[in-house]
Order: sequence, then C-alpha cells, then structure tokens
Amino acid sequence: MENAVVTGTSTGIGFATSVRLARHGYRVFAGMRNVAKAEPLRAATARDGLPIEIVPLDVTSTESVRRAFSPIGAVDVLVNNAGIGGATPLELTPEDEHRAMFETNYFGAIRCIHAVLPGMRERRRGAIVNVTSIAGLVATPNQIAYSASKAALEFAGEALAHEVGRFGVRVVNVEPGVVMTSIFENSKEATRYDRASPYQPLMRRNGKLFGAGFRDPAQPEQVAETILHAIRTPEYRLRWLVGKDAVGLAGGRARISAEAWVAMGDDLPDDEYNRRFLDYFGIRL
Repeated sequence: MENAVVTGTSTGIGFATSVRLARHGYRVFAGMRNVAKAEPLRAATARDGLPIEIVPLDVTSTESVRRAFSPIGAVDVLVNNAGIGGATPLELTPEDEHRAMFETNYFGAIRCIHAVLPGMRERRRGAIVNVTSIAGLVATPNQIAYSASKAALEFAGEALAHEVGRFGVRVVNVEPGVVMTSIFENSKEATRYDRASPYQPLMRRNGKLFGAGFRDPAQPEQVAETILHAIRTPEYRLRWLVGKDAVGLAGGRARISAEAWVAMGDDLPDDEYNRRFLDYFGIRL
C-alpha cells in the first residue's frame, strides 16, 4: 500500500481527496492544523473502514512539518492542498496578511516538498500535486495576495516538474475555479466590501464573478477525482483545470492581450463590462 500525505484535510478538497485516495488503495496521512476539526474525517474513516490517519500539521511551521513527516517514512504521493484565501484590493490588504497568504499557500507547499523530495528522488518514483487555483493562471484583481501566492506555486510546480522528471517524480498542478469550500471563510477576514471605497466597483464585480461560479460550482469530489487521475494516468499533463469557470477563464485569457485584460478595470458601464466578460470568457455575470 502506497503512502499519501494530503494537507488541509478538515474540509473541502483535502477531505474529499483523503477519502478518494484511501478508497483507491492508498494509506492516507491527513494533515490538518487544528485536529479538533477532524471529527468528520474520523467519522468517514470509521464508517467505511478507510486507511486514513489524522496527522497534526501546520504547513507554516518547519518544525511541525518535520514532526508530521518523520514517522511516515516513504511518501509516494504528496498533495499540497492547505491554503487560505482573501478578497481585498492590494491597498486594503495589510502586509502581514499578504505574507500570511504566502506562508501558507506557497512556502507551506515548499516545506512539504522539501520533506518528501529526497526520498522520491532516491527511489526514482513519486507524485507531487499542487492544488493551486485559476487565480494562479489569471491575475485576479481584488485577490492580489491570493492570486500572487497561487501563481508563485504554479511556476514553482512547472519548474520542479522540469527538474525532477528525470528521477521518475511526477509533478502536477490542479487549478480549480470556484469550488464549494470554506477557504474564504477560513481567511482572517473574508472581505472588506465597502460601498464608500474607491475600489467599490472592482470589489462588486469580483463578487459577481464568484456569484457566477457559484451558480454551477465544481465540487470538492471533482477536484479529488482529478487529482487521482492526474497521478495515475499514463498520459502526463502538467496542468489540470477543474470547473467550467476555470476552463472559460483560462481559455479566454490565453486568447486576449494583457492590455485587453487590464482594460477590463477601466470605468466601464456594467453592461459593457458584462458583455466583454461574456465575449472573452463565456461567463455570464
């Protein structure tokens, strides 16, 4: 039985991925920062007799990562899922919150990769999955800290795949769009929507994009199934989009110029903004 470590497993994508991998032959070490939130996963484990072990793991702490990984031994699959979100313009995002986003979303993943990569390289086998976001592929206003941290992980994953493919280690990036999870609820502050703010139109439009995604969101189980397929398929692919909005945003952004994307931030009437969004990305706001 192969060992898999999944981070951020108390709810959402991490929870679903732990269950999915355990049902498909993996012994899963489910890492979570607050094990007091482990009861739902413990209940699922007991109910279905799944090989899942809850592991205290705070990816922002090098010592916590060391304590979590040391007893496991060989890790065959690492799923870097732990993350925090946020939705504020850059001017309204304090530096400490910006840094916290990178500590979890980027450096947390790097710490875990450091913990497993030497063994994978020596055994010449293994898979590393980075759960990023469509916001890591499309620079997203009102979510700059989140988007930047996910973009950093995107490019780290791409470069790492180049470095370690020769050692039999597979690296993949999974990019969900809007998923029914609590990531923004788990942020320090979900939003600072202020009707008096000069950024109010931008913040409102970012909210409308999320609203469009929530009309037909991806489910955590879809992301989990994508992760399982990405690590097992003989047809290697670096990037795996999940959700209609992710596919629309990625495809549309690749077809338009950076200047056309930046111009979406101009003082456009709502009907013109909505028309461009539909034309570019196939998403009705």
